[in-house]
Amino acid sequence: MTAQAADPPGAGAPGSGPARPTATLPVPQLVRLSLYWLGLSSIFAGLTNILGNRLQFTGLVAPGTEGTTLFELTIGGSIVALLVQPTVGSLSDYTISRWGRRKPYILVGSLLDVAFLYGIAVSNTVLAIAAFVMLLQFSSNFAQGPFQGYVPDLVPGHQVGLASSLVGLMQIMGQVAGFTIGSIAAATHNYVAGTMALGVLELVTMLSVVLRVDDGRTTKSRNGRSWLSIAREAWATDVLREHSFLWLVGSRLLFLMGAAMLVILGPFYLHQTFGLDESQSGTTFLVVVAFVLVANLLAVLPAGRLSDRVGRKRLLYVSFALGAVGMAIVAIAPILPVAYLGVVLFGLASGTFLAVDWALMTEIIPRASSGRYMGISNVATASASIFALALGGTLMDAVDRSLGSGLGPRAAYGLAVAFFVIGGLLLRPVDERRR
Repeated sequence: MTAQAADPPGAGAPGSGPARPTATLPVPQLVRLSLYWLGLSSIFAGLTNILGNRLQFTGLVAPGTEGTTLFELTIGGSIVALLVQPTVGSLSDYTISRWGRRKPYILVGSLLDVAFLYGIAVSNTVLAIAAFVMLLQFSSNFAQGPFQGYVPDLVPGHQVGLASSLVGLMQIMGQVAGFTIGSIAAATHNYVAGTMALGVLELVTMLSVVLRVDDGRTTKSRNGRSWLSIAREAWATDVLREHSFLWLVGSRLLFLMGAAMLVILGPFYLHQTFGLDESQSGTTFLVVVAFVLVANLLAVLPAGRLSDRVGRKRLLYVSFALGAVGMAIVAIAPILPVAYLGVVLFGLASGTFLAVDWALMTEIIPRASSGRYMGISNVATASASIFALALGGTLMDAVDRSLGSGLGPRAAYGLAVAFFVIGGLLLRPVDERRR
C-alpha cells in the first residue's frame, strides 16, 4: 500500500477534498455497501450472549460474580477498540492499492477475526478468553474503521437517508443473527459451534464488499509524512472544533449504553428475575430477539426516509423517548408478556436511532477525513458495552448481594432509562445542517 502521488490542492487538510458524489447509486450497490455490517454486528452481539451464558451455566466463575466477570472479560478489548478504529480509519484515508483504500484492511481484519474467534471458542479460562477478546477487538476494528467510510465516500446526498436506513437494517439483522446464534448455542449447550458460526457469517458478508464494491482511487496525499505521523493525526486536537460532531458522539454513546443494557444483561434478567434455566433462558431470548427484529424492521426504513423530510434530530428525539419508556416497562414488568411490550418499544427506538443517527453523522463530518471521523464516532459504539457493564453489571451484582437475586437486573434496567433521557438532552446543541 502506498500513498497516491498527486491529489487536488488542499486534499490533505481535514474537511477538504472532493465534494459528496452526485450520481445516483443503484439499490443493489447500496445493499452491497451495507451488507458487511450484518457480519460485523453479529460478532459481538452473539459473543456477548455466548459468554454470558458460559459464565452462568458452565461453572467458569462463582455465582453472583457473573456481571463483574463479564465486564473484566471485555474491558481490555474495548480499550483496544477505542485506539484501533480511529487510527486505522485515518490510515485508510491516505491508502491506495489496486483494491482501493478500504478493502485491504477489511480483508485482513475479517480473516483474523475467524482465527481469534476460534481461540475464544476453545479457551476454558477467564484469562485466556479475555486475551482472545482483546485480539478480536483489534482485528474487527482494523476492518470496521476503514469500512464505515464508504457511505460518506460513495453515496450522494439525496440517497443518504436510504443508505443509512440500509446500514441500520443490516446492523439490526446482524445483532439479531448474533443473538439468535448465541441463544441456540445456549439452548443446545454447544458454544464452540455457535462461536465459529459468527466467524462464518462475517466472512460471507465480507465478500460482498471485497468482490463487488468499487471504492475508487481518490485518497488524501501524505505529502511526504510517515505512516506513524498519519496514525497520530487521528488523535489531533482539531476534532475539538467540531462541536456538533462531539455532542452527537456523546448522544450516541448514551443511547447505545442503554441499548447494551437490555441485550448484555438479558440472560441474567431471564434467569435471576424470572427463574428460567439454561435451556429456557436461551429459548426465551429467541422470543425477545424476534420482537426486537419485527419492531426494528417496522421502524428502520421509514425512519431514514422520514428524516429526509422532517429533519434528523426530530426522529432522534422520538427514538430516545421510546427507548426510555420501553426500558422502564422491562425494568418493572411483573411477568414476561409485559416485558415483551417494553422490548417492542425498545425495538422501535433502536431501529429509528440506527438509521437516523448514522445519516446525521455522515452529513456533519469532514468528508475528506471520513475514515478518521467515522472511526472516532464509533468510539461510542466500542465503549458503550463496556460502560454499560461497568455501571449496569456492577450495579446488578451489588443489588443482588444486598437485596436478593433477581432485583439486580431490574435496577440495572432502571439505570438504562436514565441513559436514554440524558442522551436525548445531549442532542440539543447539534447543528444538523449538512456540510
